[in-house]
Amino acid sequence: MTAWPELGTRVTVRYRLPHGSSPPLSDAVGHLVAVHPAVRVRIKTGAIIECAPADVVAVRVLTDAPVRTSDIRNLEHAAAGPGTTWLHGWLLRAGDSADALLNSAVPLEISADITALPAIVDWYRRRDLIPRLAIPDRLLTPPAGLILERTEQVLVRDVPDVPVAQAETASTLKTAPDGTRWVGLSKDVDAWAHELARAADHGATRAYVRAHRPEQIALAQQLGFKPHHRSRYFAVPAAR
Repeated sequence: MTAWPELGTRVTVRYRLPHGSSPPLSDAVGHLVAVHPAVRVRIKTGAIIECAPADVVAVRVLTDAPVRTSDIRNLEHAAAGPGTTWLHGWLLRAGDSADALLNSAVPLEISADITALPAIVDWYRRRDLIPRLAIPDRLLTPPAGLILERTEQVLVRDVPDVPVAQAETASTLKTAPDGTRWVGLSKDVDAWAHELARAADHGATRAYVRAHRPEQIALAQQLGFKPHHRSRYFAVPAAR
């Protein structure tokens, strides 16, 4: 019997092709989505490769592929909340989020640089908001003199291909520029398992969660989430 790793793990699955095929075997490289009643692997293009469990010859666990800066930009774009506008390559967020730090500017376009800071500061102050920057890993070097308020992990996983009974959830579904359909889990950690199970019914293919407390990160990892990137939130001092 095949020993399967956790769903969401990056794997190579070698399986038999129909009788008479040449070559007789093929490999599916990607993230394991399901193992019953059929083995399903989501490959890099987003397509699903499917085979019968009895046809599996071998399974090998792979290390996670390096996260590209374009993947970070796509996820952060999908995760942006309501009330947003673009300014010199920065996505400026200002909505009714209960988390004030999410009302912040993110450098998502390649053209974004720190020369836009005065205009960003002015945009937020005209709305009586504290000017804040949210800078994900590797997208921009934070300028000196900012006040670090929080560092959070963004963790991701494939959505389990298991439909469940209809129910309301607080999770949100967004489509990234690359076409990936992301579901973001809510701040209610007790609802994460249910929201993740419901994600497939919403049409999501991948899920993300933001966490900054050790217990939140541990729970996300227990649910099969893996680190994608960090984001750091900075307040701009009044003197800027």
